[in-house]
Amino acid sequence: MGRKFIEKVMSANEAVEQFIPSGSVLGIGGQTIGRCSMALAHEVVRQNKKNLIIVGCSMSISMDLMVGAGLVSRTECGTGNVESFGATMRWRRAIEEGKLEVRDFSHLAMAFRFLAGSLGLPFIPTKSMLGTDLISDAYSNSDSFIIMDNPWENSDPVVLLRALNPDVSIIHAQKADKFGNVVIEGFKTHEIEMAKASRSVIVTCEEIIDSDEIRSDPSLTSIPYIYVDAVVLQKWGGYPTSVYRYYVHDTNHISLYQKVAREGGLEYQKYLDEYIYGCRNFDEYLSKVLDTSSKNSLIQEMDDLL
Repeated sequence: MGRKFIEKVMSANEAVEQFIPSGSVLGIGGQTIGRCSMALAHEVVRQNKKNLIIVGCSMSISMDLMVGAGLVSRTECGTGNVESFGATMRWRRAIEEGKLEVRDFSHLAMAFRFLAGSLGLPFIPTKSMLGTDLISDAYSNSDSFIIMDNPWENSDPVVLLRALNPDVSIIHAQKADKFGNVVIEGFKTHEIEMAKASRSVIVTCEEIIDSDEIRSDPSLTSIPYIYVDAVVLQKWGGYPTSVYRYYVHDTNHISLYQKVAREGGLEYQKYLDEYIYGCRNFDEYLSKVLDTSSKNSLIQEMDDLL
């Protein structure tokens, strides 16, 4: 990748402006209500980055915000949902209204596409999706996979998945040092392979730690600096989704978001105006939705689970 061992700390505004042009293929980290890249998604919307192709596995509110703001032309993923809170409603409505191109894959297939990209392979074989509608005639025009017989066992079909190399990926992590060595605690899903497959990577984190702490136990480094272009210190950067060891998801705010996302129209626009366009940065958004008592409650609930 050629990324240098230099300090990469910058603001979310600077990182998005520098690394996410309109028209980007944008990889999304996190999963449903866990460790989503919310601060960076807000900044993408605030900067009005258009015609995005968003790719990921189980995409959630971060994706839905960008779709709801009218910035996305296509998604490629396993699903869009917010777990028990329901579907990602602006994504669903955009599909129903024919405003969004969607390419459906299994979660495993998406993870394999990132894996192929990380290995420098043009494609990768899998058994995933065989026997499903995902490879039925309805998807025959897709340029992302083909079906062929195993050359050693002619009656044994496999799916060849096209590798996926995002232009840029956004990930929220627990910790990173100033050079871009990233520590992800808890689940990691597809993010490590996605980062290695991406041309640029922006990481927000709850803490920037000393590099000596990274060196003291290199096995904890999930993504090394050679794959990272920007590090953004953003406490509560995954809110309202959870971040393992830091805070649980905020049921009240996710419920509010889902309510306005279902209603759409003026109610959804009011949400964007108040919480994104009307805020200079993510900290200003947090000041509107979280007081000290709420923060302490979400932190304590996480502590009780550990």
